[in-house]
Amino acid sequence: MDLLLPLLLVALLIPMFLGVRRQKREMAKVTDMQDALKVGDRVVTTSGLFGTVVELDDATVDLEIAEEVVTTWLRKSVLEVRNDDEADDTAAADAATSAADDAAATSATNGTAAAAANGTAAAGDAASEAADDTPRLTKD
Repeated sequence: MDLLLPLLLVALLIPMFLGVRRQKREMAKVTDMQDALKVGDRVVTTSGLFGTVVELDDATVDLEIAEEVVTTWLRKSVLEVRNDDEADDTAAADAATSAADDAAATSATNGTAAAAANGTAAAGDAASEAADDTPRLTKD
């Protein structure tokens, strides 16, 4: 019984200590990333705004969020730096998901019985027509 209380305290303090260490490590990574910002980096702010760094100061960052639209942000509001590889992978995954959703919606609209009667080629043609009609947003 005398050993139970110290053992219980140690069992509770170790996970808390490890959690604090992990949090400090993550905080150091974010601070290093914010200090390493350079002109031309594509970044995401904590509020989810995408922009490109056009000017840096000790405490602020000027982001171009659209052509000829520059806003000033605190450096601490930059959440992450987006590499072109990550952006391309994300865009490709979004496009594939969008195309699959468009094909499923077109099949549901045309009716599964009609698609089955006309064969899978008709469903594929309808999906490609629907994909051509949808507006596309482009990045830079």
